[in-house]
Amino acid sequence: MQFGSFMEFHTRPGCSQAAAFEEGMEHIREAESLGLDGVWLAESHFNPQRSVLSAPLVIGAGIAGRTSTIKIGTAVHVIPLGNPIRMAEEAATLDQISQGRFEYGVGRSGFPGSYEGYGMAYGESRQRFYEYLEIIRASWTSERFSYEGEYYSYEDVCLTPKPYQQPHPPFRVASTTTDTFPVLGEMGYPIFVGVRGLGMSQVAEQVALYKEAWDKAGHEGEIDISLRIPVYVGEDEEEAVSLPENSFMKQFRRLGNQLAASAARPGTDPREDRVERSSQLAEITWDFVRQEKVAVGTPDMVVKQLTRMRDTLSLSGVVAELNAGEELPPDKIASSLRLLCEEVMPAFR
Repeated sequence: MQFGSFMEFHTRPGCSQAAAFEEGMEHIREAESLGLDGVWLAESHFNPQRSVLSAPLVIGAGIAGRTSTIKIGTAVHVIPLGNPIRMAEEAATLDQISQGRFEYGVGRSGFPGSYEGYGMAYGESRQRFYEYLEIIRASWTSERFSYEGEYYSYEDVCLTPKPYQQPHPPFRVASTTTDTFPVLGEMGYPIFVGVRGLGMSQVAEQVALYKEAWDKAGHEGEIDISLRIPVYVGEDEEEAVSLPENSFMKQFRRLGNQLAASAARPGTDPREDRVERSSQLAEITWDFVRQEKVAVGTPDMVVKQLTRMRDTLSLSGVVAELNAGEELPPDKIASSLRLLCEEVMPAFR
């Protein structure tokens, strides 16, 4: 399996935004020195209490200039928020300056807030997303291309630059709602999954739909699934289990509140059962979370937890949220990263 670190460039109370960038870049420097496979950049808007990472492709370019081996991915770039040709140009540029270390993780975001801030209709996000994917892929694989869609039309455009990787950087699409899994399986895209809002058995059923559609479409190779999950690794079992509790549980409570708040917002799909998922998150305990939704403990404990998740969800990669909830101190994040790289990753090689 491939291992990566999920990056949000968290802000901390009493610290400047510049300090958030410095802490994030130091984490990436250390991750590369320890042999982590990649870093995955989130995209967050209008939320200064949590994150300064609103421009993942710009941050990716900065990482490319400071590193030489670690892969740089987005998790995820919210593509309906921008112009697809401009995004294709910038993503291809990042692939060029990183010399092929870029992986393009994309999604449409599960929450309307960013769209509202940009003055865009969230209800159009699903349709725009699939149109954007077609445009970006066509612009990368054709010397010149034309396109006629519902939202965008282009005539005889030559995108410059083309990506470093041929025919293009790998795409990876965030998949949450059940109806998207067979669509993405048929299209042949690698995916991100999570177990934050649903149980592992429910996500396993979604993965089965994805694999069935993948096989039916006749795609070559095996399915490619990465799991985003909070991870904390410690040397002492008691501390490793108790230390991340408040921070990690904060994230699950926040997700529940976000689901509840977004349920009645314009453009939200009623099929997503946001109120029900919010109610479930409001009732979960740390003991349940430890069993189903995180990987915490000593290296041996984390290896066992990730092995179970790998086998249940057919995983090819793990994207570890090492500071889920934003409350872990930097030294604990650093030690968790070191143990992940030195004592957990080798068990999956």
